[in-house]
Amino acid sequence: MSGIGINVKLPEESCDDAKCPFHGTLAVRGRILQGTVIGGSGRTVTIRRDYLHFSRKYLRYERRRSSIAAHNPPCILAKMGDKVKVMECRPLSKTVSFVVIEKTGG
Repeated sequence: MSGIGINVKLPEESCDDAKCPFHGTLAVRGRILQGTVIGGSGRTVTIRRDYLHFSRKYLRYERRRSSIAAHNPPCILAKMGDKVKVMECRPLSKTVSFVVIEKTGG
């Protein structure tokens, strides 16, 4: 169990970011989502989430995708193509309400 209340791997590096859930004061809550980093600038990255949606009319699944803006703390530093786990937090800006908590692959 890590310091944020869920079972994720702690980052090896340390940082002085106030918006880091591990080394700062940011509290995380709510939804946990997984996706792939498709872009970003500064400390914000864009995560693409692929999922299946069931169409009742055709009785089949269709592929859908959505993109989420998330804060990228310096201790995690996810790059393009990395698979990450993000968790909901308080609104950090107009579009950012998630923070990267773990790199799961890449």
